[in-house]
Amino acid sequence: MRRHLLLTAGTLVVAAAVLTGCGESGSSGTEAPASSATGAGCAPVAGDELVVLTDDKKLQNTDNVVPAINKKASSPQLIAALDKVSAALDTAKLIELNKAVDIDRKSSKAAATEFATANNLTAGLEKGPGGQITVGAANFSENATLGELYSIALTAAGYTVKVQQIGNRELYEPALEKGEIDVVPEYAATLATFLQGKADKSAKDPSSADLQTTMTALTGLGEKVGLVFGTASPAQDQNAFATTQAFAAKYGVTTLSDLAAKCSGAATVLGGPPECPQRPKCQQGLVETYDFQAGKFSSLDAGGPLTKTGLKQGTISVGLVLSSDGALAAG
Repeated sequence: MRRHLLLTAGTLVVAAAVLTGCGESGSSGTEAPASSATGAGCAPVAGDELVVLTDDKKLQNTDNVVPAINKKASSPQLIAALDKVSAALDTAKLIELNKAVDIDRKSSKAAATEFATANNLTAGLEKGPGGQITVGAANFSENATLGELYSIALTAAGYTVKVQQIGNRELYEPALEKGEIDVVPEYAATLATFLQGKADKSAKDPSSADLQTTMTALTGLGEKVGLVFGTASPAQDQNAFATTQAFAAKYGVTTLSDLAAKCSGAATVLGGPPECPQRPKCQQGLVETYDFQAGKFSSLDAGGPLTKTGLKQGTISVGLVLSSDGALAAG
């Protein structure tokens, strides 16, 4: 299960809701609720290549990859090694890493090793105090690959490293606080929301579309539970909306504003998880932020095979995906 909770109705729902139940298939082409779409819209266009539409009005929050560290295990050299990984990554490179594992079927360790070599990941790293470091990883392939990248950099900095795949955030975050693991590759907005939810479920969601705002909130929340953070990477794994390249070319859309302006109307089919119509980062957010009115909603999954197949086969116009999905790799 992926780690996103940004679709949930209550933004401080604990991350056990990490898109729980979003893999259920539903009826295809059901009427969208309370749509005011009156235009012709944009009918689906089949195609093999998927493209993400730019979120130009910042509907989604900043789920940049960030090293989360138990404060007692931290040192300047350890943080510098992890920051080297952050600096080497961006979303396009994260997509390629995910493609290597999820589509080309390489192991996370093999993909990470190839990436480290190609990007000189270990060059110039200063040796730290050494000792044992346990890198925890969540139970999905992207996070496992990031854990392997952290291991490569930390090993080069003089640490003896073990990567331990633990499960979901409810399991690994308490282990990180207790020092049972030392480092975890995390996602800034989701972790900030999670930590705030543990402390006070009634409080306002601390995450933001601005990375600095999110990191300031995350740093403060981390201090309370003994966590510190490295530099957030430009790489993001967050909710996004995709079309086929053929659809984008036919209708001349590259941004969500384009989609709203040109494709609001009866022929447009939005695909996503069953809860999408009521969620502030899915259809509800598209309506409120962009005034995008789909003619129909197709109940599929959260960035999974049903949505991607619907896009490629031309049964939906636009669908919810995850921005670092290997299926978004060019070519």
